[in-house]
Amino acid sequence: MARVKWPTWQQAAIAAVVSGIIAIVLARRRRSTGRTPPGFGEAFATEFALISALYSIWRIARKLPLAQDAGAIERARTIVDVQEAMYLPSELGLQEFILDNDWLGWPTTLYYATLHVPTLVAFLVWLFVWHRDQYPHWRNGLVFLTGTCLVIRFWRVAPPRFLTDLGYEDLSEIFGPSIYGPVGTGVSDQFAAMPSIHVGWAAVVSFGIVAASTSRWRWLALLHVIITMIVVSATGNHWWLDGIVAIALLGVGLALDTAFRRGGNQTPVVPQAAEVDQVSSVAGVSSNS
Repeated sequence: MARVKWPTWQQAAIAAVVSGIIAIVLARRRRSTGRTPPGFGEAFATEFALISALYSIWRIARKLPLAQDAGAIERARTIVDVQEAMYLPSELGLQEFILDNDWLGWPTTLYYATLHVPTLVAFLVWLFVWHRDQYPHWRNGLVFLTGTCLVIRFWRVAPPRFLTDLGYEDLSEIFGPSIYGPVGTGVSDQFAAMPSIHVGWAAVVSFGIVAASTSRWRWLALLHVIITMIVVSATGNHWWLDGIVAIALLGVGLALDTAFRRGGNQTPVVPQAAEVDQVSSVAGVSSNS
């Protein structure tokens, strides 16, 4: 079974270092000529270095530790109980629908395996080039989301495909392509289902396009996060709650960024000249009396 290969953490780290050096060289050249603010090349190199470094850290963190599964299966069963209490639909129903309509199998698994990284990169480039003023807000939301996901991953949770006794299967192994192999191999930690990076990154893309674009077609971007929610559950790789928590974390990250920006933009009120004169005259009268 062919497996999807993404850039390694070493490749991403090299890209980050090279981009960082380019950004430093361009910044020094700009300062030597007295030009401000940073030009497109310098800003792009800086952001590319940052994103590459974050990707490298994500790849390292997602691979360590690959084989620890203590409590993962038990927590997955707890999620099943919680979702039933919340009256959420079963992921098993989606799997059965795909298996009954097997022509959907390969597109579903392909969407899961290949689109989350390219669409995020394309979105960041689009936002940086065409909506630079909104880029920092969504980049910061992305950083918060990814960072918190990497922390929560140490709370081990197995995906649905490991609960074969409940009827779940790994659709990627049936239809391909797959990004996983046996536990302890592959590009990602297979017991880090909660939260879903796939859904979180798709939410960044979908909500970011809706917020930044002025096109009447921008609402179609919501299909990406909706389809992603469906395919991660149908393939047996995530629970509904994995995606819900990821979207909630993005909301928290964006709210924090907005709050910090508002706090940083607050400036002290400087009294006008007339107000200063008035205060001075009042003070003078008070002292004379």
